[in-house]
Amino acid sequence: MGEVRKLQKKLRQIENLEIKVSLTPEERFKISTKAELRSRLAELQLQLSGPQQTLGIVGDGKKEKMKRQVEDAPGALPSQTPPASKILKGEEESKAQATPAPTARQRETGGGAEIGRQQERTELAKVSDHLRDVSGGCPESDKEQQLRQEEAEFTSLKASWEKAKFRLRLLEGHNDIVTCVVAVDNLVVSGSRDTTVKVWHVPTATEHKNLGGHTGGVTCLSAPPPEYCKRLAWSLSLSDKERFILSGSADCYVKIWALSIGQCVKSIYTFNAVTALCFVPEEDGYIVTGSDGGKVQAWSWHTFEHCQSINAHQEAVTSIQSQGPLVFSGSAEGGVSVWENQCSDRDPLRLLHHWSGQVTGCRGGPGGRLTLSPRGDRVFLAYGQAWLKILHWRTGTTSRLTNHSSITGVTDCVHQTGGLLIGSCYDLANGASTLNLFSLPQCRYLASLTWPDAPRILCFAAWTTGSGDHRWVSGGRDLIVWEQLPSSGKQRGDVTVKRDSQLDSCFLESEEDTEDDEETDGTHTHTHTHTHTAISQFFRSSFTDSCLMTNRGIADYTIVLILDDAC
Repeated sequence: MGEVRKLQKKLRQIENLEIKVSLTPEERFKISTKAELRSRLAELQLQLSGPQQTLGIVGDGKKEKMKRQVEDAPGALPSQTPPASKILKGEEESKAQATPAPTARQRETGGGAEIGRQQERTELAKVSDHLRDVSGGCPESDKEQQLRQEEAEFTSLKASWEKAKFRLRLLEGHNDIVTCVVAVDNLVVSGSRDTTVKVWHVPTATEHKNLGGHTGGVTCLSAPPPEYCKRLAWSLSLSDKERFILSGSADCYVKIWALSIGQCVKSIYTFNAVTALCFVPEEDGYIVTGSDGGKVQAWSWHTFEHCQSINAHQEAVTSIQSQGPLVFSGSAEGGVSVWENQCSDRDPLRLLHHWSGQVTGCRGGPGGRLTLSPRGDRVFLAYGQAWLKILHWRTGTTSRLTNHSSITGVTDCVHQTGGLLIGSCYDLANGASTLNLFSLPQCRYLASLTWPDAPRILCFAAWTTGSGDHRWVSGGRDLIVWEQLPSSGKQRGDVTVKRDSQLDSCFLESEEDTEDDEETDGTHTHTHTHTHTAISQFFRSSFTDSCLMTNRGIADYTIVLILDDAC
């Protein structure tokens, strides 16, 4: 395994070089050795794959066991931490909402799905009978009924995604990799290492505008909400329907573009290479930028004046996202900071929490690339490994979700749309690229999407049409628009929908139950069946209800489920 890990590390370094904003001749030479390293790694994998070891399972040869202990409900924000009064509604409300199917036309499920639902109902019924025996024959609780309903909804959702069809359309025009994408109405806006920002008309898949003006690679984009665009349009004597786009670049500028006229209406010089930015729609609005030196800065949308500058991270800020009044920043060394917008003209950002790479487990180091996507009390993190990390930003606890069944898989970006969590995955060994879909808020695996010669996906955006169909755009070596097709139609889709059996058997695991990331340098994949997953989740929830009904605390009990290879 020693040489395998060395090759993995070299390939990962090369892949990180390929997506840098600029390359030196020495770096270009290193990139030219990728094919040779990939071939050698494939040979070693064939030698290592056998009865004693399989790809996607990392261990020390001992019998794999999994222990689970009932966790206390997440506590409130510590008293010393100021509350974020306007934060999005909590996870409890999210769990109460049914996860929508891809489209209304895809809600019908076939006979095979119905058989699967019947099997899972039978399995859960057995557990329910056992719980009633233990609790003295208590009737089924509302929680148990809710779990049954959620399981049925998930089974239906999974079946609908197994029949999903997409048409792919290539948007040609950039001369280098696409680093960032956003969607605005029927337009897609992309930024590239070739220094340009391009606007595309989605219905016709044609280039609408070419916005040239940056002198360095474009690294990030953001689209202010329409109400904030109206204010700026009024001050510039433009139509109140004008939409604006923010672009950040290695040339140290943030540019604001008016899409209808295709012109830059404002430039902000930041004194640092801009590596991430977002728009914060609070009060008069703020632009928050991150630099290659780890600095986070705030700029007024009303006056475009500099409001605040903070040395927030040790390495480059690679991702910034807003959620209500909160701003989340992630850096190359794996650290994550959570800020609250105080809606003041000076120093609008107040630090709520900072979690280092040692806490998040995202110890990428210089040249690393962390992307994040917040949801309530959780932040989903992608940082170039075979899994997604989930940080509970209030407490600093983490868990992880397997996103690739191979030890050579890497995750580049993570995105949420509706009730879906979408993670890109790329195999360093063979160059295969897929998108994995998980249901929210439970983070249960639904399906994987791929197509022949799929390129590595570095950025992603999503929206839905008026009829509820999905429209996506992915960027990297290629810029591709995804158009969802009716599942009942005769038109054949360009995407292959498949299921990874190893991902299908995985579920969220806390960091206490996993090995250290740097030691494994691969995927810690559970080989237990989906049945065991459903039973363990059902048993936990039902046991919690029993504790509440008997006025005894969960802390009084310890449940240990041991599932070994014999299962």
